[in-house]
Amino acid sequence: MNMESTEQNKMLTQVGRGTPMGELMRRYWHPIAAADELSKDWTKRVRLLGEDLVLFRDRQGRRGLIAEHCPHRRASFAYGVPTQDGIRCPYHGWEFSAQGKCLNQPNESADNCAFRDKVATDAYPVEELGGMLFAYLGPEPRPLLPRFDGFVVKGAIRLLGRTLLPINWLQAMENSVDPVHTEWLHGHHYEFVKETEGVQVAISAHHEKIDFREFEYGMTKHRLLTGHSEEGDDWKIGHPIVFPTMLAVGNGDAHLRSYVFQIRVPVDDENTMHMWYHAYVPPAGAIVPPHLLEKVHTHEVPYKDAQGKYIVDFIDGEDMMAWISQGTVADRSLENLGTSDRGVVMFRRMLKREMTKVENGEDPMGVVRDPAKNQQIDLPNEKKKHHFSDGFGSLLFRTHVRYSPIAHELVKVFEPDGTKATAENLMLATVTEES
Repeated sequence: MNMESTEQNKMLTQVGRGTPMGELMRRYWHPIAAADELSKDWTKRVRLLGEDLVLFRDRQGRRGLIAEHCPHRRASFAYGVPTQDGIRCPYHGWEFSAQGKCLNQPNESADNCAFRDKVATDAYPVEELGGMLFAYLGPEPRPLLPRFDGFVVKGAIRLLGRTLLPINWLQAMENSVDPVHTEWLHGHHYEFVKETEGVQVAISAHHEKIDFREFEYGMTKHRLLTGHSEEGDDWKIGHPIVFPTMLAVGNGDAHLRSYVFQIRVPVDDENTMHMWYHAYVPPAGAIVPPHLLEKVHTHEVPYKDAQGKYIVDFIDGEDMMAWISQGTVADRSLENLGTSDRGVVMFRRMLKREMTKVENGEDPMGVVRDPAKNQQIDLPNEKKKHHFSDGFGSLLFRTHVRYSPIAHELVKVFEPDGTKATAENLMLATVTEES
């Protein structure tokens, strides 16, 4: 298969203003923080699509997102003073609204409205959904913030893991359209890592067949593993890639419904904020401590240990090692793609097609403007029955959730009799939580 030229690679990876990919990305909402993060702090620095911004709340509790540096003398609003209607620059007190309008210029003539009206700053809308804050950096009229199932499900325990990775966003996303990597990175490589520790495990499963299909909001991937029937659910429904930056992983049975989103937020061309958003719905009658339901519980996810070595004894650590080791921006002109990489090829073609739509003034795929369609968007996700009936804890601790401060409490809710870690459960964790 054809490799990308250097120029084509730049087109796929550069997300700044005015670039084809940057303009495509600006047609979508992107998560920037957990809502609870502004409950104590008044401001939070945000870098998104190459823009340095400050998220803030005013004295009325309304949120705003504006360019970090004041247009007066370029001091940072990260140290600003919230007001009833906006935020003041800490340097000279110039006040701006959440819409970027200059409201007040202390020490300037109050009659000089013409000067004040000429001074404005970039400002972007912020909306809350599922305990998360999302920002839209594109042109008006803005689309609706998509109400995907896991963000709107009621009564869920919600977690957010995140880490800032020194990579371009596309490296992480292409991992999600590569089912075969689970057989090797999360299978054979993990077996080797455990072997070096003196532990023998056998969890890898061979891919007999893979396929990819488009749907309204992105694409699904499908696998047929050795020992499974082509008529089985694993082949009919695969984890959907929600265009352009998210992987959805869902499971459900009478014991537990879970929704997991891996979101690759493009910070700039060379950095990606990787987020794992989980919503776990306890079964009827489960004993759930009230504090678990009060907010999205955040935690940071490391990818290197104290000695600077990659942490590769959990699924997400294996992925991060593979992404980062490709280089900050993978040089796709040096690739040699095979037939098993057709999901990667398909995704790149989708990106190019949707960039062309934006250049032609059209909405790209997955943009939602009809409120009737946006009550709850149920994704075509894999839902394995009884998946968590044995070994929920072993699944969690083979993922980034091991770093969550509420991980053990979560296990107690869904597995009150204790964790049952078996090789079979580890294999299920690998397939289900794959990225």
